Amino acid sequence: MESQKRFAPTFSFEFFPPQTREGIEKLRATRRQLAQLNPKFFSVTFGAGGSTRDRTLETVLEIQAEGYAAAPHLSCIGSTSENIRSMLQKYHDGGIRHIVALRGDLPSGMAQWGEFRYADELVRFIRKEFGSAFHIEVASYPEYHPQAGSAQDDLLNFKRKVEAGADSVITQYFYNADAYFNFIEACEAMGIGVPIVPGIMPINKFSQLARFSDSCGAEIPRWIRKKLEGYGDDSASIRAFGLDVVTDLCDRLLSAGAPGLHFYTLNSAGLTTTIWQRLGL
Repeated sequence: MESQKRFAPTFSFEFFPPQTREGIEKLRATRRQLAQLNPKFFSVTFGAGGSTRDRTLETVLEIQAEGYAAAPHLSCIGSTSENIRSMLQKYHDGGIRHIVALRGDLPSGMAQWGEFRYADELVRFIRKEFGSAFHIEVASYPEYHPQAGSAQDDLLNFKRKVEAGADSVITQYFYNADAYFNFIEACEAMGIGVPIVPGIMPINKFSQLARFSDSCGAEIPRWIRKKLEGYGDDSASIRAFGLDVVTDLCDRLLSAGAPGLHFYTLNSAGLTTTIWQRLGL
């Protein structure tokens, strides 16, 4: 963890772009509450194949207009270089200087990958077109990408993203701190020394979490899964147990020298705020 201890901890919160007027108002309320915690930035996700392109743009520009730093996700699957260049120019013109560059998923029914197939190609394109105008964040998978051929293949793919020009990293969420520690050790052995901030998913609804985790390759340790299953429809017990598990995870990560935390909020402030308060941040 020595490579990570060099960086001052930074904290950030992730949203998805709302689809309805009610969702927009809810996110505004969530943002006002989380802004009181003084995060470094708010990030906003980008749907598969650019399906939320306009809503992502609208959301980050609104956040920026409110005086907060915003970092839009930008995925390259199914896109052309012209589309990507146009989006980046809009973000730049809007004062955005932080991009989360991702490969993204191929939408259902789409047969073509587009001009970009991997995230390192997107990072390289951003650097070529805009130089150092953007701080570029990329993703990593402490438990390895579900489509990776092997652990070593995944590490090499990750290294390519960093060498292409990434400034820092946000991980997929996990509940096993040792997975993160082992990942950092492997990165250090390969000479990777950029900040790698753990992604944190608060636990609210178990069925929803199980679906997310099964699709993205994030492991729910057996003891946590069995405990959550045992609570059935007792949402209060699920939330209470989840708060204990995630707070302990965050405390262990920060104590070991992790360079901050990135919370996947699902556009709600309550659990994230409670974890934050328990950690004394």
